[in-house]
Amino acid sequence: MNADFDSLASMVAAKKLYPNAVIVFPGSQEKKLRDFLETFHPIEIKRIKDIDLSLVTRLIIVDTKIPARIGPLAELLSRKNIKIHIYDHHPFSKGDIRGEVEKIENVGATATIFTEILKNRKRYPTPIEATILALGIYEETGCFLFPSTTERDMLAAAYLLKRGANLNIVSSFIKMELTMEEFDILNKLVQSSKEHVVKGIRIKIAKASCEQYLGDAAHLAHRMIDMDDIDAVIVLLAMEGKILLVARSKAPELDVSNIMRGFGGGGHPTAASATVKEATLEGVEDSLVEIINENVKPGKTASDVMTRPVITVQGDLPIKEAEVMMTRYGVNVLPVLKGDTYAGLISREFVEKALYHGFGKSRAIDFATTDASIVTPESPVREIETVMIEQNQRFMPVIQDGKIVGAITRTDLLRTLYEEFLRRRRIEETLTKEKQTIGRNLSSWLRERFPANVFGLLKLAGEVAEEQGFQAYLVGGSVRDLLRGEENLDIDIVIEGEGIAFARAFGERVHAKVRTHQKFGTAQIFTNGTKLDVATARTEYYESPAALPKVETSSIKKDLYRRDFTINTLAVKLNPRDFGLLTDFFGGQRDLREKTLRVLHNLSFVEDPTRAFRAVRFSERFGFKIGKHTENLIRSTIEMNLFEKLSGPRLCEELLISFQETDPIKTLKRLSVYGLLKVIHPNLIFTEELETTFRSLQETLSWFNLLFLEEKTDRGILYFMVLLSGLKEEDVRSVLDRLSPPPKARELILNGLSRAKDILRRLPLDNPVETYALLSKLDLETVLFVMALSKDRKKQKVISHYLTELRTVRTILTGKDLKRMGIPPGPLYSTVLKELLEEKLKGHLKSRDEEERFVRSRV
Repeated sequence: MNADFDSLASMVAAKKLYPNAVIVFPGSQEKKLRDFLETFHPIEIKRIKDIDLSLVTRLIIVDTKIPARIGPLAELLSRKNIKIHIYDHHPFSKGDIRGEVEKIENVGATATIFTEILKNRKRYPTPIEATILALGIYEETGCFLFPSTTERDMLAAAYLLKRGANLNIVSSFIKMELTMEEFDILNKLVQSSKEHVVKGIRIKIAKASCEQYLGDAAHLAHRMIDMDDIDAVIVLLAMEGKILLVARSKAPELDVSNIMRGFGGGGHPTAASATVKEATLEGVEDSLVEIINENVKPGKTASDVMTRPVITVQGDLPIKEAEVMMTRYGVNVLPVLKGDTYAGLISREFVEKALYHGFGKSRAIDFATTDASIVTPESPVREIETVMIEQNQRFMPVIQDGKIVGAITRTDLLRTLYEEFLRRRRIEETLTKEKQTIGRNLSSWLRERFPANVFGLLKLAGEVAEEQGFQAYLVGGSVRDLLRGEENLDIDIVIEGEGIAFARAFGERVHAKVRTHQKFGTAQIFTNGTKLDVATARTEYYESPAALPKVETSSIKKDLYRRDFTINTLAVKLNPRDFGLLTDFFGGQRDLREKTLRVLHNLSFVEDPTRAFRAVRFSERFGFKIGKHTENLIRSTIEMNLFEKLSGPRLCEELLISFQETDPIKTLKRLSVYGLLKVIHPNLIFTEELETTFRSLQETLSWFNLLFLEEKTDRGILYFMVLLSGLKEEDVRSVLDRLSPPPKARELILNGLSRAKDILRRLPLDNPVETYALLSKLDLETVLFVMALSKDRKKQKVISHYLTELRTVRTILTGKDLKRMGIPPGPLYSTVLKELLEEKLKGHLKSRDEEERFVRSRV
């Protein structure tokens, strides 16, 4: 009851030891713990009313042994079948609960006990779990100042820091109270503080004198930066003949360690200090202002945040054409040009009004706003923010030499402001693996999780792009799986600029082979066994449902928008200045965290129905759920018969990819649930019998691949055979006509399906010669299909014997040997060699001598 951080930390750790248990609070929590749980959601906590207490078999109690402190759960104590495990750092007292397992240690916090257990058992806590455990230890030991603190508590905290515990979070929830002397000094600092704005960065300098040495002035600087929404604070404290400088910064543009080096000190970019002797507060302050002015880096400019290239419309085009372009590209504002020169803006609002009033044939320039504010690539984002908000301008053209080189939308601005907000609070460092945030930097992840040669290529890609004035991004499955903790070395790089020009420059730098595809603006780079796929940032539009898309050069945002699901829209910047910066325009991190598959827009399946198959495939591969709205869109696509407009080869390709999944049966089963198998043929249903045959095929393939590592079989053809095995012959032909597989594959599937049952019926159980005669005429895929189709273990053994032994049986003697033995050439040769092979199949002949004796006995 009234749980604190030590209680929470101990429960989180216990959950790692008892993974099938559930976490439950028996009563209320302290306010700061409630605040923490409202801010972060790292764990699943059940409510007592949602638990059927009659099903409980084990009760794990942490941080207490007093019956009254476990609330309604105390009723479980009287049951004989309940096992009780206790973990606590308080000594036993009369009336305490006793258990089957009792781990009671004389340390400062129960979290320390669990930290030691996890360390010894190699159950490594994640960064957020380590942070929660650290919160428990710091709170329970008074930041190691309480007399109950032990050496073990400090060692446990050190281990948690090593495992990624974040002291920013700990310090924000474990506040130290000020003494009266400190409070007095803090008051003087606040009264004396002066704000300096340098290149948009707000910095406060505060000074005070104190008669005696102040042991720890750092937390006063923390208090000041917390009290006001400023970027940095520098505290000057004069005491005992010297001046102590303490600096704290939340702005990446201000590295306070550089500032303090000017006074002989140092530290970290966000926290630093220095000591100056024989100086006055005023003199140090003057010097400080000069050094700050020299060290503040300029903030972001328009070129850092703008979208490029920009879709534009020529001013002499009719309004109706502007409306078509807005719909095609999904934009609400178009810059209007006169030739190459920027002339104004036209919005959807004015286009629709012009059309409503019958001005569809009027020129776009006639309805354009020609006095909208513009900026240059060097304009600071802070100034752009002011103009866009004060003038209610949702689209800001970025102009250079009269030409439009980019644009900043309200979405771009909001994202930049939000990233700044997060960066200033260091939230991107708060939950290194558990809490996904916009604008986080993954450079350390790239270094740790990619092979060194691949990481080096990514760094080089950013440098080459920078030299050419392009922006380079790592996109696709490798970024998605990086955040999922999986390795994926399919390296896809998107270039805002000219992808082929980049690829050629990159290829020259590393002396690599480059293959280009001019039509699509793509290229492939092959270097030291690594392949890099390069593409120019593109946008696409569909002229009709299920048609192939029309592709045009565009920005990274538009390029990501054309993808199938939000989890595949993540991109990592590769240019040196922002190397590793994660870009997430569409909530991909959220959906990865929630394990949910969502499309980007409502027409996603209308434009490309094959995405429905991909949705099922990804959901089964990753164990994700398909969002409810996305499910509804799949059903709507089926109801609208849009799959009828889809070409057979595209549908066939999606099925073949599904067959390559680790467990394609789960995918096919879900496809059937959604009704997606029926779009292939109305009679195609995933039955229990079909599932049994698929399971048998998987066993057959596993057995075959284990024994014949060098021999490959066409998995796709085999799965097609099984999938269609329940259909009539005319239905099978109808499916193959619809899907249009390659002619050879079609022939294999038809032959396999038409002959399999007859072969099974005729297959002998103890005649190797007949078995060979029956099966040797078949393709390998058909033989394996027959084996999977058979429910008779004896017949499976016969086929197994054929595959492992009989099919490789060959006679040692040839026609030349028969001639050497004096047998006249003629039809007799084939008869003799046939009988010779049959004897070998029966296992009667082992050597050349035995074969020659057999031949002489027959001739």
